Amino acid sequence: MRVIFMGTPAFSVAALDAIVAAGHEVIAAYSQPPRPAGRGKKPRPSPVAARAGALGIPLYTPESLRDTEALAEFAALNADIAVVVAYGLILPQAVLDAPRLGCLNIHASLLPRWRGAAPIQRAIMAGDAQTGICIMQMEAGLDTGPVLARATFEIAPHHTSGDLHAALAALGGEEIVKVLTHIETLTPQPQPAKGVTYAAKIDKAEAHINWNAPAPVVLRQIHGLSPFPGAWFELLGERIKVLRAELAGGRGAEAAGRRLDDGLTIACATGAIRLTELQRAGRGAMAADDFLRGFPAARL
Repeated sequence: MRVIFMGTPAFSVAALDAIVAAGHEVIAAYSQPPRPAGRGKKPRPSPVAARAGALGIPLYTPESLRDTEALAEFAALNADIAVVVAYGLILPQAVLDAPRLGCLNIHASLLPRWRGAAPIQRAIMAGDAQTGICIMQMEAGLDTGPVLARATFEIAPHHTSGDLHAALAALGGEEIVKVLTHIETLTPQPQPAKGVTYAAKIDKAEAHINWNAPAPVVLRQIHGLSPFPGAWFELLGERIKVLRAELAGGRGAEAAGRRLDDGLTIACATGAIRLTELQRAGRGAMAADDFLRGFPAARL
């Protein structure tokens, strides 16, 4: 099958690799243009662009798909289908209609729950027991199209957003290959009207840890925002990110945010959590014991 692949971040790469490994002809890859990155702020190609280059796939990086030239270029590829995974640009109707079998989207939630930009983070922060992957026939609305396939994934208390990104990226690759194999015999199922929620883009203001919340809520905030942007608290004038934690025994103190032991067990409004992996500014992630050696007299 002649496939156009459209994606940008690392999350999309597993699906691209799976489609190529399954023997489909990826005739083009679309990705967002290189963006400034790193200390030198030099333009850096996206993970999908880099992978497409390694695979020898022709790459297109238009700023928009709405101008006449870009639309004509896309249509001229004469694709059977387009697969879209976190591409980052709105696809106009002319693009959705161009491939013979339309455009499919790999979405990291169990639609209609968590339509929108940050489904993985929102699922963890809301305390969902399950998430998953949906393969959706794209239409003009935001993640509103009928679903061709879905696969579930259990969210454990220790899972971070980074953990789920990796697991769901692999699951998405598996599911899209199945769908492409059977695409002409599958019946798209309309999404139910009940249960629609929207996964708004993460605002960095949400990352400041609120110890005046119950311990399970604080834990979900930490794991939902790990590794990026990273939930944080301030210690001795320094902003510290918390990447992993766990629920701890004991009750919350009157002053939420107080350190309860020689380790990093912190009181919340109710209950407490133990911080297990942290990151100081400009440094790598470290275990709690290593972190404490850098702050021997720290009092939270």
